[in-house]
Amino acid sequence: MAVSETQPASPTHGAVQNAPVNVNVQPKKKLLGREFYKSIGSPKYIVAPMVDRSEFAWRMLTRSFMTPEESKQLLAYSPMYHARLFREQAGMRLQHFHPTRAAIKGDDNTLYLDGNPAIDRPLFVQFCSNNPDDFLEAARHVAPYCDAVDLNLGCPQGIARRGHYGAFLQEDWDLIYKLINKLHNELDVPVTAKFRIQETKEKTLEYAKMILSAGASIIALHGRTREQKGHNTGVADWSYIRYLRDNLPSETVIFANGNILNYSDLERCLEETGADGVMSAEGNLSDPTVFSKPPAVGSEGREYWRGRDGKGGYRIDAIFRRYLDIIYKYVFEQPVPERKPLYLPSDPEEPEPVTEVAAEEAEEDGPPKKKQKRDKTKKPLSPSLGVMQGHLFQLLRPMVAKHTDVRDALARSRPGDMAAFEHTLSLTEKAIKQGLKEYEQFPERFETSPDQELKGSKATIAEYGRPWWVCQPHIRPLPEEAMELGALTEKKKGSAKQDKPKADAPATPAEGTATPTNASATTPDNLVSG
Repeated sequence: MAVSETQPASPTHGAVQNAPVNVNVQPKKKLLGREFYKSIGSPKYIVAPMVDRSEFAWRMLTRSFMTPEESKQLLAYSPMYHARLFREQAGMRLQHFHPTRAAIKGDDNTLYLDGNPAIDRPLFVQFCSNNPDDFLEAARHVAPYCDAVDLNLGCPQGIARRGHYGAFLQEDWDLIYKLINKLHNELDVPVTAKFRIQETKEKTLEYAKMILSAGASIIALHGRTREQKGHNTGVADWSYIRYLRDNLPSETVIFANGNILNYSDLERCLEETGADGVMSAEGNLSDPTVFSKPPAVGSEGREYWRGRDGKGGYRIDAIFRRYLDIIYKYVFEQPVPERKPLYLPSDPEEPEPVTEVAAEEAEEDGPPKKKQKRDKTKKPLSPSLGVMQGHLFQLLRPMVAKHTDVRDALARSRPGDMAAFEHTLSLTEKAIKQGLKEYEQFPERFETSPDQELKGSKATIAEYGRPWWVCQPHIRPLPEEAMELGALTEKKKGSAKQDKPKADAPATPAEGTATPTNASATTPDNLVSG
């Protein structure tokens, strides 16, 4: 979902979402560069910043599959926020960032969710901006609750072109320098930057040097160009990241981004690029356990599934449960519901429980009713609630084309309606139970023949694909394959319409970077990540 520039400021408690003066935070020396990186635990694994997708609950879900010690060393970025809106609109801050209880109780400045040192650190907060003053003032609202503030220089979407931010600042080196240098000199926490590769390695190196000279303490490089998005996403080029590592001073902290599909890719990326840390965006959305080491053979338990070929992954129903439990525990501050253990084929057979048909489903059997208009003015109170449906469509992608009852139930779920999400979970668990039973009887139905000669994305799917009840990456066709399928056409020189950059253009929905190849599995999650 794109960042809207026309959101109304909400009067409810919004004014007290300013950085409070009475939070007990001891002033400390501002560390920079590698010294700063060491002070936050030298994290190797990083949850990438994503618009409406790297919010508190999802960060907690990702951490939940790691040991307490490991989770402290996972660095997470907030979603990308629009600096001018964040600076000007108390309602914007209220809707997207909840560092204190002021968001739910106006006179309470005790620490709450976003950036809480007990549960949500280290945390970098990312902004897009084209105005140094907007960037600084927005950053001051979050600085008491994060470890660093990041500048988005990688968003490739049309809205970034029209708003003149993200990757569409990369021709304006003078402005980028001023944006970073302003925070470097005047903000209490370090400033970092995330950007994309340029047309050559040499130009990418010069670009990185300029960003570092402005005062960026850490740089994150996405190994794709600005043009690589949607059907043209293709493969990230890690050699550009390696080139920076080999040609920048050794004290420079570099994060690598791109091509992380599962856990096995993490160390390979670090080894090939020489980067200090590896970042995942879409890989993390499809599988929030991407940073978690798989359990040893024989100790899978109920949450992890491993096939007879040795390939495995965390079960979708297990992750779905954990996600809801995190919402109950942290957002609603309610006890987590008691649940039966997840099904295993080794469990003794029990009669299927008779479940009551959900009222909404029952209504569908009767005469058609007039569609009720949604209340567009009502916003979910927590930033973690409004994005649940989008996250779950991404998570359930492998199964929703086949199990349309799950898809339809999720499509009817609304922010904060936990009964609807619980109903979707029960349908998911029922479907996976049947899938596991089928695998026990006919495992060959779920396996790829080793004799098949596969190329391109089909070979990648064969390597990373798992049965539909297991979390797995979404593999797009390569650009050349998309052209053969007619999903991508080659642009003639000079025929593409160019949007004129505008400093503060009204926002429209951004083109999604996660493009399903099966129309029936289309999800409402427009992702924006640099």
